[in-house]
Amino acid sequence: MLIFWVLSGLVAFYLVLTFVLSFVVQAFPRHPVSDPPDWGSIEDTFIPAVDGGKLEVWRIEPPGKSRGIVLLAHGWGRNRDRMVNRARMFGDMGYTTVLHSARDHGNSSPRRVMTALRFAEDIEAVMEWIGEEIILYGHSAGAGAAIITAWRKPEHIQLLFLEAGYAYTRPALLSLYRWFNRVVGSLLGPMILFWMNLYYRGALDRLSPARLAPGVRAPVLIIHGENDSRFPVHFARELHQSFVPEQATLFIAPGAGHSDSSTRPGYRKAVQAFLYKTCRRH
Repeated sequence: MLIFWVLSGLVAFYLVLTFVLSFVVQAFPRHPVSDPPDWGSIEDTFIPAVDGGKLEVWRIEPPGKSRGIVLLAHGWGRNRDRMVNRARMFGDMGYTTVLHSARDHGNSSPRRVMTALRFAEDIEAVMEWIGEEIILYGHSAGAGAAIITAWRKPEHIQLLFLEAGYAYTRPALLSLYRWFNRVVGSLLGPMILFWMNLYYRGALDRLSPARLAPGVRAPVLIIHGENDSRFPVHFARELHQSFVPEQATLFIAPGAGHSDSSTRPGYRKAVQAFLYKTCRRH
């Protein structure tokens, strides 16, 4: 009888712990950076968020006539500054660039329990503020949000860039937890994901990028670090295969990890080649 009660207590503790952690992991950590833009004409403003809050936004106009608008979405725990290096490259090529901090990130308004879907809501709020077709670029969680947006608002997306993304949400989050701590991720991760998927009514599976990919119309460039330890490169290959044949192009950045593909040889050339190819096609 004693063994039964001990085991029951351990199971109850495990269930309660993983239930609490399923919310905690969506609130931490936050690692904002500071890297303000240093080119073009800069508009620094706040715009309304979907829940009545606010989003901090930079809009940077290049010298001369703009070739189009690129909206760049950062990843989990970061802020708009994280995308400045990538935006600078597009600015050099003559594009207007727009960068925002998602809710509960940077100086945007607080929001409990941010998800890829809520990241997508913030992208869509910025798109409404822009008011015209865009090129959409997402990194990591921002890539997951970008594909949700491209699936929900296909008529507004000209091109789609997905950097350091993933194909299916559950394996991606489990990989992330194991990257943080292999023992904790292996023991607690599966149950944390069970609670999360239950809370979101199956959205972890339903809104996985690979499931949405067939409904995306825009040409896609998938960018991934060869040595990404958070989301291993096979995630990118799996996502690539989920699109309609020849819709997506895959660039593996040599020697890159999760966040530094944009600093590697071949990155700029791959982006320019993709832009040139798709411009000629359309």
